[in-house]
Amino acid sequence: MSKSKRLIDLMMTVNRMRKFTVRELADQFGVSSRTILRDLQELSELGVPLYSEVGPHGGYQVLKERVLPPIAFSEEEAVAMFFASHALRHYLFLPFEAESSTALQKFYYYMPGDVRDRIDQMKNRVDFLTHTRQQKAESLGALLDAAVDQRVVTVLYESREGYAARSIQPVGIYASNGFWYCPAYCFLRDDFRLFRCDRMQSVAEDATGIEPRDHRHIHLGNWREYGTEKSVYVRMVVDLSREGVQRCESELCPVPHIAKRTDGSGRLDQNVPANELLYFAKFFIGLGNEATVKAPQELVVRIKGMLAEMMAKYG
Repeated sequence: MSKSKRLIDLMMTVNRMRKFTVRELADQFGVSSRTILRDLQELSELGVPLYSEVGPHGGYQVLKERVLPPIAFSEEEAVAMFFASHALRHYLFLPFEAESSTALQKFYYYMPGDVRDRIDQMKNRVDFLTHTRQQKAESLGALLDAAVDQRVVTVLYESREGYAARSIQPVGIYASNGFWYCPAYCFLRDDFRLFRCDRMQSVAEDATGIEPRDHRHIHLGNWREYGTEKSVYVRMVVDLSREGVQRCESELCPVPHIAKRTDGSGRLDQNVPANELLYFAKFFIGLGNEATVKAPQELVVRIKGMLAEMMAKYG
């Protein structure tokens, strides 16, 4: 085995083992302990974070921030990875904001000059736009870690009544229309709830002694199915212009089911939670003449009432 291949294989091995002795590696690679020591020294110089422990139970250990082995990308793959990370710049807050920035810099500065020139030419010709929100969401990393590790955290959450401490067990986090959301099991409500991350004043390790639940089978795709509070649904029917269809598909989450016509217009016909009719009333008023609500009548009444209030406000 060549030295370069042995170093790459060694990097992959120590990343996987995390803790090891020189003799274990020497036996595995069929070389002397002296050779392994030299190789480990070279890995350390390349940036692999190793430290040694002395004593009968000593050895080497890899720090938490491991360095992955080199990965060969084609030119098109590298450009695709660059723009996938480049698109995240529209979010003011990310769960791994600093890491995304450094990864983007590495992708760019270590590419050949002609590939960098191609990326420079593409920057102003391709983009992935999202709403830019000014609301803070600074605890995304803590929420994501709690979801992965199945831990309970205490959040200081803003609601209509003001701020209150809530013990929650996050399911995960996701972004929609520029906002970050965190579905979580709320121990106060004894049920799953959806939280806006920008309304969390703080996120800290829970100190109340609440035992986390085994929610490893629950994820962003199915968490609503495990809620004990079942919503009452009503049928909503809305005729949409071409622009109305586009607005609904880009702004509503989850994306609604719309039967489209050949001219681009369509009809939204689906069941929605009755407790969200106020939200839909505000949304369809914002669409103006691009939407015509047909049902339910309660939604039509809400829209008429809000329009009457607006007319009275503006005389």
